[in-house]
Amino acid sequence: MAEITVVGSINMDIVALTSRYPRHGETIFGDSVKTLCGGKGANQAIACARLGKSVNIIGSIGIDSNGQEIEKNFKENQIDTTFLKRVDNVSTGCAIITVDATAENTMLVVKGANDLLTEQDVRNAFSQIKNNKILLVQMEIPEEAVICAMTEAKNKGMFIILDPAPAEGVTKKALLYADVITPNLQETKQLTGIDVTSIETAIKAAKYLEQHFGVKNSVIKMAEKGALVYENGNGNFIESIRVKAIDTVGAGDSYAGALACALADGESLESAARFAAIVAALKVSKLGAQKGLPTIEEINVFCAENNLNYYGLQTN
Repeated sequence: MAEITVVGSINMDIVALTSRYPRHGETIFGDSVKTLCGGKGANQAIACARLGKSVNIIGSIGIDSNGQEIEKNFKENQIDTTFLKRVDNVSTGCAIITVDATAENTMLVVKGANDLLTEQDVRNAFSQIKNNKILLVQMEIPEEAVICAMTEAKNKGMFIILDPAPAEGVTKKALLYADVITPNLQETKQLTGIDVTSIETAIKAAKYLEQHFGVKNSVIKMAEKGALVYENGNGNFIESIRVKAIDTVGAGDSYAGALACALADGESLESAARFAAIVAALKVSKLGAQKGLPTIEEINVFCAENNLNYYGLQTN
């Protein structure tokens, strides 16, 4: 049986590279374009599988060429597709992504088949899931499906990680079921109204989440600065790993996947966040939300070359 269940969005990404973003109404020439498998749920599932974990995915795709390519990609990465819903007459979700010279990105997402994942689909899947440790979920699918997944997971004693993205889709109800949430700077501001620019403001935001939403555990991702791990009133700052950034698309998903893997291994939240920082660093140094996701073997080589360690053990 799988160790980790991911419930979330599945998309095909159309990624255009450009030196700069066009201004409103402007036409410019880009450098290249690629079509790659993506979607937050799919990215996080692949991230976990690349790191050596058994994973199943609960999500919805269209019966079209993109859906076929995505399903093939899942199977190549040893993802269990038993609970993958396939719908007719609705296209597989699609994200149109622009990446500029600084490796930052903008996205336009068309949800497509993602919007057709129902509570019943989720309930049917969880009725067959046994001995799972972790649920990883985001907010790019219907809220009722998210809440159903979190409720079912809670009933099975699973640890629930909520990646509150996009922030506009997060509700107080979803926050109530999460054991830990992993907002980035934009999502933190959306949830708390606090502009995180320092460790002090990150702690302030984490305390706001606890006081107003009952979120006792959070990992506030501060982009290239690092992350603030907040547990039961205490905050610990973890610095990021310095690399040359090529593509930040999927960085947050690699982080969430790595966090889930470490927690499945019984690591503390702080130890898991240190591992996630290493995985995310290696991801942003490569192109592609999924193609750029590192394997556990690549992580070990990277750590040995850079004198890094995780899980409290030296890798060299």
